[in-house]
Amino acid sequence: MSIFIFFIILLVLVLVHEFGHFFTAKSFGIRVDEFGFGFPPKLFSFKRGETEYSFNLLPIGGFVKIFGENPDQENTYGSDSARSFVNKAKYKQAIVLLAGVFMNLLLAWVLFSFGFMSGLPTSVGSEPPGYTLEDVNLVVVSVVESSPAATAGLKSGDKIVYVSDGEEGLEKINPETIKSFIVSHPNQELEIGYIRGKITEDPIFTKITPSTGSSNSTPTIGISMDQIGVAKLPILTAFKEGLSLTWYVTKSTAVGLFRLIIDSFRGRGSLDAVTGPVGLVGIVGDAYQFGLAYLFSFAALISINLAIINLFPFPALDGGRLLFLLIEKIKGSALNPKFTNMANTVGFGILIILMLFITYRDVVKLF
Repeated sequence: MSIFIFFIILLVLVLVHEFGHFFTAKSFGIRVDEFGFGFPPKLFSFKRGETEYSFNLLPIGGFVKIFGENPDQENTYGSDSARSFVNKAKYKQAIVLLAGVFMNLLLAWVLFSFGFMSGLPTSVGSEPPGYTLEDVNLVVVSVVESSPAATAGLKSGDKIVYVSDGEEGLEKINPETIKSFIVSHPNQELEIGYIRGKITEDPIFTKITPSTGSSNSTPTIGISMDQIGVAKLPILTAFKEGLSLTWYVTKSTAVGLFRLIIDSFRGRGSLDAVTGPVGLVGIVGDAYQFGLAYLFSFAALISINLAIINLFPFPALDGGRLLFLLIEKIKGSALNPKFTNMANTVGFGILIILMLFITYRDVVKLF
C-alpha cells in the first residue's frame, strides 16, 4: 500500500510540474509535441491537435517534449521555427522554465491549506492567533539511533501518554516534566506508554532505562519531544496559514540545501540526511498511518523540495537551462547548441547516477 501511495504522490507532483511547462508553452504559441504520463516504454497514446498524449509503463512522473527546447537545425531554422522554444523572446522562455517550479509551490500551498482544513498537526505556541489546538499530545519528534528509546522501539510520531518508575506515575506529561523525571531516575528502568498512529487507541508499553553515557552526563533516553495538537481551520484562514507555512518551509528548505552544498565543498558534507525513493516509501507509510493531514503535509514537503532542486543551476534541471538563458542574454547571442545539448545530457546522466547511489544507500539501510 505504501508503494502504491508513493507512486501516486510522485506521479501527481511531477505531472503538476510538467503541466506548468505545458500550459505556458501552449499559451505562448510554442509547439508541444508530447505530454507523457509516466516514462517509456510506451503503453498507448492518442493525439489531440498537434500534441501526442502518451501513457507509459513506468509510473514515476511524466515529461513534456517542447519543440526547440534542445536546439537543432530544424527547430531553429526549419519551416515551423517561429513556434520553436529557442526562437521565442528570452522572457517567455524563462516563464516556461519557471512555470514548473511555480506549480509545485502552488500545489504545496493547496496541500498545506487542505491539511489545515482537515486538521494539521501544529506545535503548541505556533497555532494561528485566536484558535485553540485540539487533541494536544506529547509527540516524539525524533529518536537518536542506537539510543535506549530506539532500542525500546520508540519512533517519530509516537504519542507518549504514560510514564512510570514502577511505583510512581507521572501525572502531567510534557517535555519539561519528562526530562525532570528521567534526570531523577538515572540507570533506573522506566515504563513508557505510547500510542502509534491509528493502529489502536490502547497504549503500547515498553521498558526504557535512561543512559548517562558517562558518570558526568545527564541521563537521557535519546528522544526530542514537542507538545503537538491539531489545528482545524475554516477555509479562508486555512489558505492564509497554508501560504505562510509554504513560505516558511520553502525558505527553510532552501537554506538547508544551500548549507549542505557549502559543507560538501568544505569537506564536511554528509548524505546521511538525504533520502531517495526507497526511503521515501517508508516515510509515506508512516504518514498514511498517522492520517490524511500528515499525508498532505508530506506531499507538500516533497513538492517544495522538487521545486527548489529544479532551480539549482545544474545542467538538465530548469535552473541549469535558466543559467544558459541568462548567459545568452548577457552575451547577446546564443550558446553553441552542441555545447548546451551535451551539457544537459551529461547533467542528466550525473543526476541518474546520483539517484542510483542514494537508492543503493536506502536499500542498505533496510538491512
